[in-house]
Amino acid sequence: MADDRTLPRIDTTRAHPARVYDFWLGGKDNFAADREAAELALQAYPALAAAMQSNRAFLGRAVRFLVDAGIRQFLDIGTGLPAADNTHEVAQREAPDSRIVYVDNDPIVLRHAQALLTSTPQGACDYIQADLRDPEAIVAEAARTLDFGQPVALMLLAVLQFALDEQDPYGLVSRLLAALPSGSYLVISHPTDDFNPNKGESMRVYNERSVEQAVVRDKADTARFFDRLDLLDPGVVPVAGWRPDSDLTAARPSSMWCGVALKP
Repeated sequence: MADDRTLPRIDTTRAHPARVYDFWLGGKDNFAADREAAELALQAYPALAAAMQSNRAFLGRAVRFLVDAGIRQFLDIGTGLPAADNTHEVAQREAPDSRIVYVDNDPIVLRHAQALLTSTPQGACDYIQADLRDPEAIVAEAARTLDFGQPVALMLLAVLQFALDEQDPYGLVSRLLAALPSGSYLVISHPTDDFNPNKGESMRVYNERSVEQAVVRDKADTARFFDRLDLLDPGVVPVAGWRPDSDLTAARPSSMWCGVALKP
């Protein structure tokens, strides 16, 4: 893991995605600027916090599915601040030998991850300070913990919105997938305005206050990330609707499209 001495200074005057998301999930690891941005986004889209919780629940269902499918390695990019039922906790609860690498570019996330993201003795858990927009660096660092000769689940939940169109988000995902063998999986959730009655307003107020700019994408644009992969049933659906464990779960708010696909 990175040495704390290499970390940049934490800027608490501008909202940061990981800390805003932490606030929406009911966490306490956020600052006034994060809370302001989060509250203003909620004013534009009141169901947003509940929708973020639906995304977190989707993560748990997807990881359990992948473990049942035999996956024991996870590359989770844009992990955010540790919360309940992180990827490694869900995976290692079912398969203690699971190996997980987390990736984020927020120094405060690193500090929390070093303290809280601990593995079972049988498995492994590591954290990389890196950026989604540098896939080759991520793969090189993750290879210390993961065996890229064996299937890996690439987890990109609520992070691809920070890859703007001019940064070639589809190319970034393709470069990451190129490092993974056949039998690997891609898991994505992506914010959308398709369910938001105030089109664009919540993202606009967020972008005005955040250090990281973000975009929403519609269902067709989200589905493009799965091109040339075997998209699993039920396809690209709202996060609450991906293999829900009850009708109550399926009826919860969603602000993101999601899907899971197999690399043939």
